[in-house]
Amino acid sequence: MPTVSVGRDRLFAALGQSYTQEEFEDLCFRFGIELDDVTTEKAIIRKEKHLEEEADDDEETIYKIEVPANRYDLLCLEGLAQALRVFNGKQEIPTYRFANVGKDQMLKMRVKPETSQIRPFVVCAVLRGVTFDEARYNSFIDLQDKLHQNICRRRTLVAIGTHDLDTLQGPFTYEALPPADINFMPLKQTKSFRADELMEFYKSDLKLKKYLHIIENSPVFPVLYDSKRTVLSLPPIINGAHSAITLQTKNVFIECTATDLTKAKIVLNTMVTTFSEYCKTKFEIEPVEVIYDDGKSYIYPDLSVYDMEVPLSYITDLIGVSLEAEEVTGLLNRMQLHAELSKSSDSQNTINVHVPPTRSDVLHPCDVMEDVAIAYGYNNIPKRKPTSINPLPLNEISDLIRAEIAMNGYTEVLMWILCSHKENFAMLNRKDDGSAVIIGNPRSADFEVVRTSLMPGILKTVGINKDHPKPIKIFEVGDIALLDEKKDVGACNRRHLAALHCGATSGFELIHCLVDRIMEVMATPFVPVGDNTGYYIKRSEEPEYLAGRQASIVFKGKHIGNFGIVHPEVLNNFDISDPCSFVEMDIEGLLLLL
Repeated sequence: MPTVSVGRDRLFAALGQSYTQEEFEDLCFRFGIELDDVTTEKAIIRKEKHLEEEADDDEETIYKIEVPANRYDLLCLEGLAQALRVFNGKQEIPTYRFANVGKDQMLKMRVKPETSQIRPFVVCAVLRGVTFDEARYNSFIDLQDKLHQNICRRRTLVAIGTHDLDTLQGPFTYEALPPADINFMPLKQTKSFRADELMEFYKSDLKLKKYLHIIENSPVFPVLYDSKRTVLSLPPIINGAHSAITLQTKNVFIECTATDLTKAKIVLNTMVTTFSEYCKTKFEIEPVEVIYDDGKSYIYPDLSVYDMEVPLSYITDLIGVSLEAEEVTGLLNRMQLHAELSKSSDSQNTINVHVPPTRSDVLHPCDVMEDVAIAYGYNNIPKRKPTSINPLPLNEISDLIRAEIAMNGYTEVLMWILCSHKENFAMLNRKDDGSAVIIGNPRSADFEVVRTSLMPGILKTVGINKDHPKPIKIFEVGDIALLDEKKDVGACNRRHLAALHCGATSGFELIHCLVDRIMEVMATPFVPVGDNTGYYIKRSEEPEYLAGRQASIVFKGKHIGNFGIVHPEVLNNFDISDPCSFVEMDIEGLLLLL
């Protein structure tokens, strides 16, 4: 969850009211956010530098507030304060509108076809008559950073460029050129660089080097020019120094280049709606026409309101509280969603919800229901236990088996579902049969595959605890995963049971007894080999067990597990010096046959 750091005094001034810490925590809870920490800017610096200096009395108090990951409008003080003012009834929901600019006078961005090779989309807008001070400027920059890390996915999907429009001359062009053909002075530098030189220069920059991989291997780099061939930016790396924003900037040109047009629109809307309150004409945004090489043109930003009809019964049934339509519309308006009552064709009460461009998180009626629940107050919703919810049969049988094995003196363990490829196959004397789900980008050699057996985890536990008093009797009931082309996700989970006895002797007879007890609890009789009315055991030849000291468990003609004395080579692989016996059964397969 993103955390937004705001100055307490400036936030309270924006809210038009001061709060004690407890009162503000309560406000955050009622709005669906959380006051995560209270600190100071100097304390943050001291913590980063591991200093132990005493705090000064005049240090500004910083509130760190945790907000939902999809509420991009809350990622800065301006958006947060506005949302809380509307929630408290101190401000009407803003109406965002376009400046009265004819299409002939509208700024234009022409997109060259070569951009399709690397970042095909661009959206733009202008904020006129902006008044910056240091706090507003810092918040403006901080919002860009928050968006870059969040919805922009570290600039891979969207990169934001902001410019002082008065230093530029439209119309603009968005092009993709070979790196050697791009030359400009980047932000915070005093000389010009070719784009390929910049790639080398920024490899030592701690902040920018993590973005170089996005374009450095491309034959062309994206670049934006004004009509005088002044470079605005080299997205997604750096803006040009010529059009840098300052505290004296009055007219801001915002461009977002992207590989995902939908996210680019959301990012642009977030930037312009949040900071349009500082424009000379409040909440007014000047549009920009983006013209593609095929002749198609689009006007950005898209400030259209998304209309949604939600049945009143849908909202009240899911929340579990009987609410009148007027109450629901009032609660939605507190959450910045314009709402009004209408009558549907079947005469049922329906709420018309008008979703503003700031609320890109509202996509479905369930999002509307959630906002009603938040505004109503989760603490005010009566607790109830749904009568229709029953445990799944698989979980019931798993709990039954857990209890039975524990009563036989075994201790339950819980291991990772991921393991190394070597542990899952080679260390068990098995060959890779292609049944395992492979992790595409493992962060560690310990987590390369999803386990196809519980055996590696059980043996690893014993190997780590080999000095534990003997005998060691442990078990696990957990899931494995196997590739399955019949499933829509290409794999399936299976619930397994595994138990192990480790001591001075193998304990084979104890494991055999445990198998019989489990089958007895399942009301499954022991029958002769070939009889499909119960279960029987027969000789098996599994590589992880000692030859001649192992058996398969067959239930109603289906193989559901194996048990036996663990092979000495396998024990040696896991650094276990004492003999062990082990059983593993497919509980899910057993349940399906009952």
